Amino acid sequence: MIGFYDYTVILTYLSLLSGISGVLVCLKGIGHPYLGMFFLLFSGLCDTFDGKVARSKKDRTEQAKRFGIQIDSLSDLVAFGVLPACIGIAMLRCSLEYTTLPNIHFIRLQEKPVFVQVVLTAIAALYVLAAMIRLAYFNVLEEEDQNRDANGEKIYLGLPVTSAALVFPAVLLLHVFVSADLTLLYFCVLIVMGFLFLSKIHIKKPQNREIALMIAFGVFEFAILAMILVFTKL
Repeated sequence: MIGFYDYTVILTYLSLLSGISGVLVCLKGIGHPYLGMFFLLFSGLCDTFDGKVARSKKDRTEQAKRFGIQIDSLSDLVAFGVLPACIGIAMLRCSLEYTTLPNIHFIRLQEKPVFVQVVLTAIAALYVLAAMIRLAYFNVLEEEDQNRDANGEKIYLGLPVTSAALVFPAVLLLHVFVSADLTLLYFCVLIVMGFLFLSKIHIKKPQNREIALMIAFGVFEFAILAMILVFTKL
């Protein structure tokens, strides 16, 4: 078989499978954006460590390294590009009815006007396009070793696509505090994230302390989502 199947690519493969599973969950029936968020968070966790795991193998061939870069971007496009867009589409059909914990109910929303559906779907599609452009451009800079600042430190040009794993679950978790339909807010965040993906802002590559904080925040989001699903009995 073509490809590579050693331990250095396992997390990337798992991230992709998680992203695809989340997409299918969101598109099945009326969709389920909250279950989709679990898959998004898991993909984010896999992506946090896949690079470290890959670099732990000292005798990787140049072909294996290039293969790893390609599958990482392809996986990220599905998990952090397509999946957040599908979560938004699922939010057009269903949401949480909030009163007070534990009285949270999962309900089907009234169908929005066709014009609104078309506009929001277009926003979701453009978000995926922005994510693809961001990932492809990152690969170009990586091949030319231009992802560094004047001091030679590793940087990201534009907001990393993987930040979606923490940002979008936070939007849905507002349901714990706000009794309102968050669909339009979610799509506004899609727009903002898409612009930030393509912006020229410089973001330093996070170090171990920052990574630990992001993991802790992700675990917090996971726990709150789990609590919501338990209370809604889904």
